[in-house]
Parts: sequence; C-alpha cells; structure tokens
Amino acid sequence: MTALDLSSPVAVVGTGTMGQGIAQVALVAGHPVRLYDTVPGRARQAAEAIGARLDRLVEKDRLTGPDRDAARARLLPAESLAELADCALVVEAVLERLDVKQELFRDLEGIVSDDCLLATNTSSLSVTAIGGALRAPGRFVGLHFFNPAPLLPLVEVVSGFATDVTHATRAYETARAWGKTPVACADTPGFIVNRIARPFYAEAFAVYEAQGADPATIDAVLRESGGFRMGAFELTDLIGQDVNESVTQSVWQSFFHDVRFTPSLAQRRLVESGRLGRKSGHGWYDHRDGAERPEPDTAERRQPPAYVVAEGDLGPAAELLALIREAGVPVRDESDEDQGACLLLPSGGRLVLADGQTAVEYRDLVYFDLALDYRRATRIALSASQDTSPQAIAEATGLFQALGKQVSFIGDMPGMIVARTVARIIDLAHDAVAKGVATEEDIDTAMRLGVNYPLGPFEWSRRLGRTWAYVLLDDLHRRDPSGRYAPSLALYRHAHAPDPREGTAS
Repeated sequence: MTALDLSSPVAVVGTGTMGQGIAQVALVAGHPVRLYDTVPGRARQAAEAIGARLDRLVEKDRLTGPDRDAARARLLPAESLAELADCALVVEAVLERLDVKQELFRDLEGIVSDDCLLATNTSSLSVTAIGGALRAPGRFVGLHFFNPAPLLPLVEVVSGFATDVTHATRAYETARAWGKTPVACADTPGFIVNRIARPFYAEAFAVYEAQGADPATIDAVLRESGGFRMGAFELTDLIGQDVNESVTQSVWQSFFHDVRFTPSLAQRRLVESGRLGRKSGHGWYDHRDGAERPEPDTAERRQPPAYVVAEGDLGPAAELLALIREAGVPVRDESDEDQGACLLLPSGGRLVLADGQTAVEYRDLVYFDLALDYRRATRIALSASQDTSPQAIAEATGLFQALGKQVSFIGDMPGMIVARTVARIIDLAHDAVAKGVATEEDIDTAMRLGVNYPLGPFEWSRRLGRTWAYVLLDDLHRRDPSGRYAPSLALYRHAHAPDPREGTAS
C-alpha cells in the first residue's frame, strides 16, 4: 500500500493550532487541502493565517514564491462537510471529547467515498473508541502530530483494534511522503510518547513533593546532568499545567488507576490555583515581566580530596576515573568486594552512584546522580543523610568541583533525580514492547523526536547495562512498596536473560 497520490484532496476538520498545522503540512507536500470548521467564517480565517505563514516561509527562503502561490491556490475553505465528499483523507483536529469526534465521523461516513481514509489527531482518547461509532472502522486510524506540526517531524500512526493493516500502512506512507517521521503503534493510553514520558514529569514532581529539592534545582540537574533539553517544571510551564495534567489524568484513568501513572497532587493544586504556566503568567515559576528566575541550589567551593580510591566497577560512571586523574587528583585502584563499587575518600566516606537505596542506611556515604555524559555534564547532584560526616560531604563536593561541575545537594532520595527518571522510562519502554505497543526502534525514534530526549530508552538501556534499571527500581521498590517502582515483568526478563554478547546471564 503506497502513499496517497498528491492529486488526492486532503481535508482537515477543526481549524485551531493543530488543524492549521496539519493542513499546512499536507499543503506544502503538494495536496489540494480543504479546511472545515463548525464555526462560520473560521475556516476562511484559518486559510488566511496559513497563507501568512507561507509568506514567512518565503521570507526565510524555505519556500519559493511560485510554490507559495501554487499552495495558496490549492487551499480552499469549506462551508459544509458535504464539500469534503471527494477527499481521499480527512484528518480531524476538533475538541477532545469522544462524543463530539464520534458524531463527526458518523456524519463523514455518509459523505465521503468508501475508500476515503479517516483519521483522528487525538492525543488522549482511544482511537478504537472513536472508530467504534463507524460502520466500517477498518479505514479509521490515528495520525497524532506534535505541535507545531509543520516543524516537529514525529507522527504517531495509531492502529485501533479494528483498523485494517492496509489503511494503517497507507497512513504511515502518506505521513512519510509529507516529510514526516512516522512511527507505528497500537491503540494504548498515551500511545508511545505520552505513555513513556510520564516518569519524566512524575519523578521530578515526586522529588519536589518529598522536599528533596526545589523546582529550579531539579530542572538544572535534569538539564545539566541528565542531558534533557528542559527540566520538568519549566517544560510543563511551557506546555501548560492544565494540558500536561490532563494528559496524565487521562493515561492514569485509562490504565485503571495504575499506580505507575499516578498524577501529582502538587500539580493538581497548581492547576486549581490558576497557575497554568507561561500562558497565565505564573506556574511553577513566575513568568511575569520583571520576575527573577530562581537559581538552583549550588554548593560553596570546597577543596578536592588529596586522593581517591577506586573500588569495584563504577559501571555507567567509570569515565569519572579518567576525569579525576585529568584534574590532578591521584586515583588508587583497589578491589574490595565487601565495599562494592565506590570511590573511597580520605575521610573514610564513600561516593556511590545512585542505586535506589538511601544514604541513611550506611555510614558516611554520599550518593551522586547519573549523568548522560560525565565529561560534558556541568552539574552533578549529590545526596547524603543527616548522619553523613561534614568531612565526607566536603570532600565529595570538592572532588566534583575539581572536575568543573557545579554541585547541587538534594535530600536523601533513593534513586536521586536523573537515575530514577531514566530507570522508569526504560522500564515503561520495555513493558510497551512486551505488550505489542511498538518496536524498540520506533520507541527510541518517538522519544527522541517527540520530546527531544537525548537518547531513546533502549539506547540508554544498552549504554547503562542490562541489569542497571532493574536493580535500581527493585531497590527503590523495597523502600517504597506502593508498586510505583516495581519493575515490570518485561524488564525482569531483560535483566535476567542471557547476554547475547557473552552467552550467559548477567
């Protein structure tokens, strides 16, 4: 099954931001495009707005004048659904209400031809449920674009329970012909991106709610250590707290209140107070004119230790040893199975990579968080218990400062910030593949392109090792037995399966 021919008209119903964006994508690709909205005059206004954006593309040398003129000639506002009768594809981008979408597609089914592809851009509703209102749901598919549709490359092509594979393939190939990067997924709550991205927000909010750190510090650690483009608090302020919480609520409810997707009470209070983020002037941060952005907690300068002793395999943090030597701090290599993998400090304190346990369980232990790249990271989070000696804390702080890192101390949070977030993302990704939601490759593509993650979950999993996420989450689950951190069966199987590179279990 191939993509729609460029001579085939494409219709977009709903002329808000997403509807206009999708129409522009189809238009620039070369299709005749019809715009329809139930509000009189709105389709014509949307056509004018799209025309203005085409003008700006010409000004930026991203579109030629003749191509702009030809695209404008192909764009027609429609005054009734009947004018969409000859369209080969109709994409809906209307109100996120099941009854509204079902009624629209029932009406369309009586107007368009039998081979017209019907698609919804829903981000939170069941594609199966919407298509269930049709006599022939096999031609119904989800085409979930990301905002702004003309700029973001990802399109989730969602097959409902009754979607015919030939129609799903046509939708997939059409999205690719439009210059997009499509990924195929089953109809599951949140599809790929909104399902697997939940821990990025949830764990940041959980650390905040437990008074482990303030929003500015958590955001800085996620950016400067985790390699994420934005922190969870600043990103949800940009998205809109009401929008982000609505998606979280939808996924949670659709999974029958699965504790892994539990919404944040702190975010709920933010929404109830009307602090919705940038659009309201205040969210987690104050965005009003003249407001000062809070600074992350940053430790004062300390002297580096005279030396460190490397004991055991530091795993994902092994590159620290080269950095420490380059900073002029002597490293002594020793093997002590009783101590485990750590950096032993002159005071007797131990530096350990976040592992899902707490510092209060040990004597003079300082945890450090996971980094995407310890050489490039500009900040590292440390945590200790109230009983950790001041000398061990000072030596740990000075060591990372000697490596050129800012140091942020957070509360004694098991799994810290980046490590617990990445582990949960990896877990949900493995669970999604095991349940037939999508392939590993499509999940990695979706998370990199849809939410700009520095690595896809499976890329991260391979880098960190087969057992890393499972061990961390299992330790976390022992300390929080609510079920939120219980590793999935899929992750358990992955961690205990034979390593194909070695032929033995690892």
